[in-house]
Amino acid sequence: MKKLAFVIIMGLVGAPLSARADLTHKMTSSVQLNVNAAATQVNRIGTTYSISGNNIGTTYGTGSDAITNGIGALTVSSGVGAVPAITATQAVAGESFSLSQSFTEGDALASSVTTGAVSPYGNQVSTAAGTAGTLAGTIDSSSTMTLTGGGAGTQATGQFTVELSINH
Repeated sequence: MKKLAFVIIMGLVGAPLSARADLTHKMTSSVQLNVNAAATQVNRIGTTYSISGNNIGTTYGTGSDAITNGIGALTVSSGVGAVPAITATQAVAGESFSLSQSFTEGDALASSVTTGAVSPYGNQVSTAAGTAGTLAGTIDSSSTMTLTGGGAGTQATGQFTVELSINH
């Protein structure tokens, strides 16, 4: 009986305590290959006109349609404005005067824009399509990664991730 008690006590005391933890180990590999598409971005510049002055009178138009002290309106054809015909007259002869005019001709309306071609717009950024050429990426069974660059407008991205999680 003493031997049995001794074996049971030694079994409880001498036995290793069991680990109560989960261990997770992940290894992932990936390769991403991109070839850019052709693109064109344009911004159309609008037409602006301004006039200012001191001791000046303006007249727009003629006869009964004449507008005094006005600048009239821009004439728009194909989206491009034209400066109206304005007559400026010094209000008080012999006194100082000033007259200033500013005109920015806007871009004409285009029916279409061709990627890579010069358009009639004042602000344009155009990017040609990428060429794959020798663009390549591989991952073998030992997680060895090989990336080969391609032509212009390409990207090759390789990633190897190791994750170790211990939950207790």
